[in-house]
Amino acid sequence: MELFDSHAHYDDEKFNEDRDEIIEKIYSSGVTKFMCAGYNLESSLNGIKLADKYDYIYTTSGISPNDVNSTIEETKKDIVQLRKNIIDYKDRQKKENKIDKIVGIGEIGLDYYWNAENKDVQNFAFIEQIKLANELNLPIVIHTREAVMDTLKILKQNPVNRKGVFHCCPFNRELVKEALKLGFYISIAGTVTFKNAKNAREIIEMIPLNRLLIETDSPYLAPEPVRGIRNDSRNVKYIAEKIAEFKNMQAEEIAKITYENAKTIFKICISREKQ
Repeated sequence: MELFDSHAHYDDEKFNEDRDEIIEKIYSSGVTKFMCAGYNLESSLNGIKLADKYDYIYTTSGISPNDVNSTIEETKKDIVQLRKNIIDYKDRQKKENKIDKIVGIGEIGLDYYWNAENKDVQNFAFIEQIKLANELNLPIVIHTREAVMDTLKILKQNPVNRKGVFHCCPFNRELVKEALKLGFYISIAGTVTFKNAKNAREIIEMIPLNRLLIETDSPYLAPEPVRGIRNDSRNVKYIAEKIAEFKNMQAEEIAKITYENAKTIFKICISREKQ
């Protein structure tokens, strides 16, 4: 069974002691592609380094709502720097005839659970990074928590050309319904396996197979039956298995479908990989 983990954080300090060893074990386990998602300037640069080091790792660059600066003016400077970092990298890869491994802008979005006092800065950062994604013709990777209505409002008022993915999507009926209408993919993480996951089956049944992705959000959100430990991409199989149970399918089918979906939304194709 070949798997694609569409969202993880291998630059995280929790992997400092054994990063290369874990990455090699993941690949050997059958997870033959995975995404290292950026969430601030430093992690975005680290994601690029990992993607350049391993053929099977791709990356996204962005500033998450939990990593925006204290003011709009300072956040604007960070986004200018983010843009420069991405363009410099893309220009270098093109000049050296190497594969461009930055395949999305993210993770970006809104989080009113951890930070409700700086909504104006979060909204500014979200909108500006949507503009950046459109400029670079890239999809976005969205983080949203306790901010469903504002997230949808911004997406409706600021159309995303290449659409993108709701990562670790909350099990909120309205969010999923509207996200699908807008043309976005829905990525399911380890929370789908939790015994207290409300609406999980209903949400999974709502998502068409051609809009479904799976992820671990490693090193966080380890799924059952390994909940509570440091998560890594080898555990994405448990998410595929739970979704298969809800969809009355085989896990191998879910693995194959989500693998192809991830390649589609991030424009990772066979010819590109062999450049």
